[in-house]
Amino acid sequence: MTTPEHTGEIYLAGGCFWGIQTYFDRVHGVLDTEVGYANGPTPAPTYEEVCADSGHAETVHITYDRTQVGLAFLLELFLAIVDPVSINRQGDDIGVQYRSGIYFTDTDDHLSIDLALAVVQRHHEEPLAIEVAPLTNLFRAEEYHQHYFDKNPDATCHIPARAIERAAAARPQERFLREDDRLRRLLTPVQYEITLHGHTEVEGSGEHTERTAPGLYVDVTTGQPLFTSADKYDAGCGWPSFTRPLDEDAVAELDDTSRGKIRREIRSASGDIHLGHVFEDGPPQAGGRRYCINSAALRFVPAERMPEQGYGDLLGRVIPTQEAER
Repeated sequence: MTTPEHTGEIYLAGGCFWGIQTYFDRVHGVLDTEVGYANGPTPAPTYEEVCADSGHAETVHITYDRTQVGLAFLLELFLAIVDPVSINRQGDDIGVQYRSGIYFTDTDDHLSIDLALAVVQRHHEEPLAIEVAPLTNLFRAEEYHQHYFDKNPDATCHIPARAIERAAAARPQERFLREDDRLRRLLTPVQYEITLHGHTEVEGSGEHTERTAPGLYVDVTTGQPLFTSADKYDAGCGWPSFTRPLDEDAVAELDDTSRGKIRREIRSASGDIHLGHVFEDGPPQAGGRRYCINSAALRFVPAERMPEQGYGDLLGRVIPTQEAER
């Protein structure tokens, strides 16, 4: 049974809200949707005022069951049906009210939003035109706009019918629960809390803190290569420290405002798990950055076992080519 603590909400704007609402109404785990006018300067605008540029965005308020579907999955679905670089336009709908936006009420959601957008940005040279901001207001749209396509089945919008069919066919509950069950079985309780809930292991307790052997450090949940021993150094901080990731695309950097200060969180791009933080007090000769990572988020692959585990092509990044050949 869903309780308030298991309920999440997100506000999505992406062109005409008729299609967005219909799309998410079909997603398993979504409890309720409502269309309205968000983040504009004037109170209680009418549809006519919004169309005349009141500054509001046509937005869908989505309430969902966190035990059935995750925010990351909802954002994945949303970003699949909008043109992320289009400014004040989706399909044939043009105007400020049709701008794309993700508005939130839970500050913890900002991390998931930033990561989702960082993944999309890698596929576009132009900057994304998706507004991300806390929700400042939402005024419920007129009743005839609510669940418009259910009342007008012959109506059309910029979202293809086949996309709506795919949303209905998706099974986020099965995917969500299956993935969570897999991780609970794969990880120790400490690993689970650190990687999934952003906790930090006790200083000096990590198995990789003092490790100096040549090898590769991979995402404990997906096996994606993240760091190498060649970039590891003793920072004297009590956690494994690296001067850089193996590949910039392997990790995502996000603002972390927890604990009353601003830090840069490091997450795995493939597993979307918490790894640690990056600081600007690293060795100047190596770029000046210190990637302070939890051992619990990493699996170490010794250099001699890299070929048998499918990482042989990265040996040259771990040890000098001449030694790798020997």
